[in-house]
Amino acid sequence: MYDVKITGGLIYDGNGGEAFSADIGIVDGKISKIGTCAGDAKETINADGAIVTPGYIDLHTHYDGQISWDEELQPSVNHGVTTIVMGNCGVGFAPCRKADHEKLIRLMEGVEDIPGTALSEGLTWDWESFPEYMTALDARPHTIDFLAMVPHDPLRVYVMGDRAVYNERASDEDIAQMRTLTHEALAAGAVGFSTGRSDAHRSADGEWTPTSEAHPSELAGIASAFTDFDYGVLHAVNDFDQERPGDQFDKEFDILETYFRAAPGHKASMTLMQRDLVPDHWRKIIKRAEDLQKDGIDLRLQAAPRGIGLFLGLQSTFHPLMAFPSYIEIADLSFEERVGRLNDPKLKQKMLAETPVKLAGRGTSVPPMTDTMIAMTEQIAGKMFKLSPDGSGQANYEQGYASSAAAEAQAKGETVWSVLYDWMLEDDGKALIYFPIYNYTDMNYDAVHTMMTHPLSLPGLTDGGAHVGYICDASFPTYLLSYWTRDRADKKISIARAVQMLSADAADFLGLTDRGRIEVGLKADINIIDYEALSLGVPEMVKDLPAGGQRLLQPVSGYKATLVSGQAVIIDNQVTKARPGRLVRMGQ
Repeated sequence: MYDVKITGGLIYDGNGGEAFSADIGIVDGKISKIGTCAGDAKETINADGAIVTPGYIDLHTHYDGQISWDEELQPSVNHGVTTIVMGNCGVGFAPCRKADHEKLIRLMEGVEDIPGTALSEGLTWDWESFPEYMTALDARPHTIDFLAMVPHDPLRVYVMGDRAVYNERASDEDIAQMRTLTHEALAAGAVGFSTGRSDAHRSADGEWTPTSEAHPSELAGIASAFTDFDYGVLHAVNDFDQERPGDQFDKEFDILETYFRAAPGHKASMTLMQRDLVPDHWRKIIKRAEDLQKDGIDLRLQAAPRGIGLFLGLQSTFHPLMAFPSYIEIADLSFEERVGRLNDPKLKQKMLAETPVKLAGRGTSVPPMTDTMIAMTEQIAGKMFKLSPDGSGQANYEQGYASSAAAEAQAKGETVWSVLYDWMLEDDGKALIYFPIYNYTDMNYDAVHTMMTHPLSLPGLTDGGAHVGYICDASFPTYLLSYWTRDRADKKISIARAVQMLSADAADFLGLTDRGRIEVGLKADINIIDYEALSLGVPEMVKDLPAGGQRLLQPVSGYKATLVSGQAVIIDNQVTKARPGRLVRMGQ
């Protein structure tokens, strides 16, 4: 007697080989048989005409706050993900003393664009230490499994208090205490440690993150905690001071190398993307990673399957009009009132005759990049698109100049500002403009393909749970499988390889031996997918966060079922009532 039997599907088992037809029998949350499963089952899922894959593992999410109040963990659960890793980029909520709650909320609000009001109302704060944080989360029901990395910023604040600012060097005693706390978290099952060194990451008060300029000795001292464990990974995000004068690349990479070398025998990962200001840095990152591999340091590179872009609109965190004085005057009105006022031709004429003001600086979470983007709007409008230019409602991320705002302005004999103004008022003011800020310097995916298919690359950077007001990249797994294996005209990736990237590659990197493949004895984390129907719609802004906070969610179709430990958490694209998700404790 099986608990669940999946019949008739075409199985891609995660190992990268040819697909095969077989039934799958599941008992007690694990795969008990693959082949002809003749016995009875309490539940049978007919997978005729569908492909069957392992559940996906998302290496880069920011559900650190949301997971304390939210059972469903959308949007990741909607895209075939059955295991997530939290605590990326050095930000999170543990360890944390009560006196520092608001400080970490302001940090997460600024860095990851998660509404501070939602965090203030939603976070349960029934923890102080990192082990207590993990235990508190595991006591709550969730759809999918999760792992937690120790984030550098809260760790530094916990140890150094008010001295934990970006330009304050940690003492030897500080470093020793951070190492001890990291060791404690790893012993309790944390999957690793993460740090962030990005100029674009600021708190809601405009301050740099506490760890953005951490000394190499601090990073190495913390990483040395890993030497007592045969598991655990390091993570880092770094934009190599691209907004500062001069090329800081080698200096910054040397710091990361010191960090990675301090935990010999442990894998590490860092972000890999193409930035317009430094369009060749990604090649330098690959070269340095290859050199480290030759020297026995296993550094992997998290790459995205498409341009990493902003959704600009009147409901979004950012949009092109936000710095005009006339817009600032109405910015605090309700959405409906703003749309009504903006529909007045006289206001449009007045606003577009003005000069935008600077928004970034102390006291605001607006990053300097926003001022740069607005100042350069006329130059970069050739990379601003309607996400569904044909009106079909299906997302089109790889577009050319011909469908851009700049091209429409040229064709109509109008200014770029006039076109963007009108675009944002479409769909009753709910329209979104897609602006790929990374990975689209050359207006094509050549660089993306090279990054994504490099032997050291891993799929990542979805930022699930973060940047909720202007990014919706938790759909990366669906996009990788649908676009790169089926819809793209050239430079395709096989289904078998895409599935392997999303499942087994990520499991192997983390050291998870109980998932990532469809094999007898492994967890029954499984996707059943109507491959031809797999598609993404245009993201929509919904108000379902605590305190009325809003976020972008993206319509998706094609997921007939997603199982976690043999229980269906998705049926026909919809979240079910099943809550089998648990904390994964490494080494236990």
